[in-house]
Amino acid sequence: MKKFGLIFILWLFTFLSKAQLDNCTFKPPQFTIHFGSGNVRDPNSAGLSSYWRVAGSCPTDGHYSFVSYTSGCFRDDWHTLTSDHTAGDADGNMLLVNAAPDGGVFLNMPVTGLKSNTIYELGLWVINLCRPTKKCPSILLPSLNIRLETPEGKLVANIVTRDLPRITEPVWGQHRAYFTTPATVSTLRLVMANYAPGGCGNDFAIDDITFRECVKPKRPPAATKKTQATTKPLTASKPASPRVTTPQQKKVPSTPVIKPKPVIVAKTIEPAGSTIIIPAAPLVLKTRENALVKKIETEAGKISISCYDNGEIDDDTVSIYHNNTLIKSKMRLSDKPISFTIDVNTTQSHHELIMVAENLGSIPPNTSVMVINTPGNRYEVFISSSRQKNAKVVFDLKQ
Repeated sequence: MKKFGLIFILWLFTFLSKAQLDNCTFKPPQFTIHFGSGNVRDPNSAGLSSYWRVAGSCPTDGHYSFVSYTSGCFRDDWHTLTSDHTAGDADGNMLLVNAAPDGGVFLNMPVTGLKSNTIYELGLWVINLCRPTKKCPSILLPSLNIRLETPEGKLVANIVTRDLPRITEPVWGQHRAYFTTPATVSTLRLVMANYAPGGCGNDFAIDDITFRECVKPKRPPAATKKTQATTKPLTASKPASPRVTTPQQKKVPSTPVIKPKPVIVAKTIEPAGSTIIIPAAPLVLKTRENALVKKIETEAGKISISCYDNGEIDDDTVSIYHNNTLIKSKMRLSDKPISFTIDVNTTQSHHELIMVAENLGSIPPNTSVMVINTPGNRYEVFISSSRQKNAKVVFDLKQ
């Protein structure tokens, strides 16, 4: 019965996902990130603060590797994978990630070659490497956030996998999101993070990241009826009705459909105009008090934010979360700003920024000043955070 229920849920998610873009025919992948084979160049083009690359098929906590198999890792706590996900890819690599103690970004790479102002499907295949053994009784599970961003950090697409379960047999699951590329941006960034803490049970593999273009079928031209008034002579025979021909619509060949085993559709952030889903709060936001420091109502528009150390520079280090998503990781506060922007509009009218102290510096507590420029005002918000308490600033669209 449980098995039937799981199959039904997976079928329901698949049905709902297809219903979202039922007027799209997807082309074959424009390109696929499959991590090559052998000793490949690291695709990470930005420095990572929580993860480091290593060689070998059994990376330890806080490390990742590009390999074609796993075997006997951690006293057989991991599944043994004889190949990556790509069919027919001899010695092809997958990305193995062993979760870092505090989580964080493990992949940050550029994406080029996408058409502007075009609908795409972002897809990727993921598997929890940990088997449900008695050696690992904990319930730590990977919780991934896959983001596609502009160079300025503006969100284009987002996939939140929630908790990836441990399963008895190694089965890959696909996650997808649909997005529209910006009209003026040619290069995007693919940023992947795992916000669950490291430990037994939180290890995973990723492969075959695809981008498929949506092609909407063309409608045939509407047929027009021409009527002509005629006077029928009494002695004339009834004229034959003229044969009206209409052009046939050109048949568009359908794109082959790949059936995943099983398909697990993540909750996604859709293009502008849709409801944006805020991902679940990471552990550091659940286990500490999130004290409200300032609530700001603002007109729609871009808000610029800069963070500085308040007072003497004493090596205070912070991480910043925007709507439960890590946007600045373990940044050192100084007299030079940590800057970013957010957009407040009718699509997303509520924003929460949470400052998390990664240390207390040499002069506790961790203190900073946040300089905020909204479309109509400027604010200076003084913030104090500690190991027990985070600091939260909220923005709402003025009604």
